[in-house]
Amino acid sequence: MSHKQAGGPTGESAADWCLYQLNGAAEFEVSEADIISTVEFNHTGELLATGDKGGRVVIFQREPESKNEPYNQGEYNVYSTFQSHEPEFDYLKSLEIEEKINKIKWLPQQNAAHSLLSTNGHCWLFGMKHLLQTDKTIKLWKITERDKRPEGYNLKDEEGKLKDLSTVTSLQVPVLKPMDLMVEVTPRRIFANGHTYHVNSISVNSDCETYMSADDLRINLWHLAITDRSFNIVDIKPANMEDLTEVITASEFHPHHCNLFVYSSSKGSLRLCDMRASALCDKHSKLYEEPEDPSNRSFFSEIISSVSDVKFSHSGRYMLTRDYLTVKVWDLNMETKPVETYQVHDYLRSKLCSLYENDCIFDKFECAWNGSDSVIMTGAYNNFFRMFDRNTKRDVTLEASRESSKPRAILKPRRVCVGGKRRKDDISVDSLDFTKKILHTAWHPTENIIAIAATNNLYIFQDKVNSEMH
Repeated sequence: MSHKQAGGPTGESAADWCLYQLNGAAEFEVSEADIISTVEFNHTGELLATGDKGGRVVIFQREPESKNEPYNQGEYNVYSTFQSHEPEFDYLKSLEIEEKINKIKWLPQQNAAHSLLSTNGHCWLFGMKHLLQTDKTIKLWKITERDKRPEGYNLKDEEGKLKDLSTVTSLQVPVLKPMDLMVEVTPRRIFANGHTYHVNSISVNSDCETYMSADDLRINLWHLAITDRSFNIVDIKPANMEDLTEVITASEFHPHHCNLFVYSSSKGSLRLCDMRASALCDKHSKLYEEPEDPSNRSFFSEIISSVSDVKFSHSGRYMLTRDYLTVKVWDLNMETKPVETYQVHDYLRSKLCSLYENDCIFDKFECAWNGSDSVIMTGAYNNFFRMFDRNTKRDVTLEASRESSKPRAILKPRRVCVGGKRRKDDISVDSLDFTKKILHTAWHPTENIIAIAATNNLYIFQDKVNSEMH
């Protein structure tokens, strides 16, 4: 496996990137249940998991190096598919509990088995005073391989039934016989009754013993071995729901310090909390907030400033946030403003009214760091995704498309034209397709490989250098 540190886009040239593989049926065949709702690499990047609105989890495994071509690592092939969550109905509240997989998080590997957490449950937010309550469950799954089976039991027959002991006249030594490789996925633990509102985040702590889950109003701390209770570490629910002014939108543990975590809000602020300070972290240690420019104030200001995702850098020094129009990099040591702000699709400022009417303004885009924290990635509309090189300050817009993405062919940078002169390949802002949106993205932890979820399709792109090496 190549451990080349991930580099970045080379300005206006997208020569770094080509389509590596594409999984999924053509979009005209798509059903609602097939729409991908989360994407996550494991800690080595050898496994990639996706969750969908139908409650399924699909795990892809990277093909190992071949002996003939030691540097040739293959594609990500389907390793296992299983139903994580089923649709349920709460008859007391007359509410349907959706099976959609909101988040998947891999646990650091401790032995030959792999483990991941998945959570379901989604509800529409019809204004902050009317948060829908539904029961969510978080499940811990164990993924193991079996290529041998025991034979020669003394007390059981071949079907596993107990023998009549009077027929057992001699003892034999059981032996392990080879069999076709079988991947077994088993639910090890179910963490229930921890949340009544929409679960937006799961984050595994660096202590590898605890994890936290966040919903719109509360953050809970769980021990991975204890399913029947959790500790509430943040609670912003007011005594009177009429006084509710903001909700929690995302949260994450610090990658190295097990006592620190951050959570973001619908008002655009970040709160860094230290669990050593008190058991209930309602009082934050640091508040990161950018003062609003009064000249830019509009009816949409609060909606577009809501943070939809927050990610610590691998180094732990920075935080990356995504709001509707921008991605921002914050230094943990500077609370007053971000150190970097990148415009994702500033050309939509004039379209906010129509985006509000079709509910697109409430879309929640994710963001991701590359392995060396030098490049950041996030999604946009029209199946576009954006990359920003923090060192050169250059950016590029690329497209996840069946039509324009030929396997191993270099991706052409895309450009959105707001008016005036148009270049040959420019696309007008008025012809963008807002039903095609890249909300979920993931970057391989050490290599220049990215996974992009576009409706029901999983695109895996690789930089051209890596592709030619492999």
